[in-house]
Amino acid sequence: MYKTMECKIKYLTQEEASSLFSAIKNSNSTHSLRDLVMFRIAYRCGLRASEISLLKMENYSSSRGELYCIRLKGSNNNTLRLDTETKLLLDQYILLNKITSSQETLFMSQKNKPISRQTLDYLMKKYCKLSKIEDRSKHHFHALKHTTAIHLAESDVDIKELQWWLGHKAVTNTEIYFQFTTKQQERLYSKLNEKNEMV
Repeated sequence: MYKTMECKIKYLTQEEASSLFSAIKNSNSTHSLRDLVMFRIAYRCGLRASEISLLKMENYSSSRGELYCIRLKGSNNNTLRLDTETKLLLDQYILLNKITSSQETLFMSQKNKPISRQTLDYLMKKYCKLSKIEDRSKHHFHALKHTTAIHLAESDVDIKELQWWLGHKAVTNTEIYFQFTTKQQERLYSKLNEKNEMV
């Protein structure tokens, strides 16, 4: 069972994620700021590619630094606070692109259409190669959502908190991520050692 789930879930390590964002930031692409903001938001909020394309100006509160996340596939919408760097980058991006109307889509393609899942997958492949992430099974934008979940699970959030953050309706969809981090297991072993009991 575990091996089956492991094959399905591909995520970036902390080092790989850091390398990915550095590669985007240091690229000479015309759209490097847009790409960096999109990828940071996807990672911070655990958004799918199709959910990134739905984001409009009305979903963002600059004064509070919060983003209303519209989630698909039966997940719950929620409002999440952006980290300081992502907020600053998003504010800069909005200012540079003169996005003022509440109905304007935040992230557009060169064809002046909402950014597509195919484009985000292409960009993920491009930046994974630049950051020398060799495992090609990780070269898909959806890996960012899994990465968010794993990194949060490793940072001591409990399962109900992670469920809310990701917008999962059923906690069973969240449980899988705790099988990919050893920190919870290490805490359990530590408690058993403290009690010095055979279990």
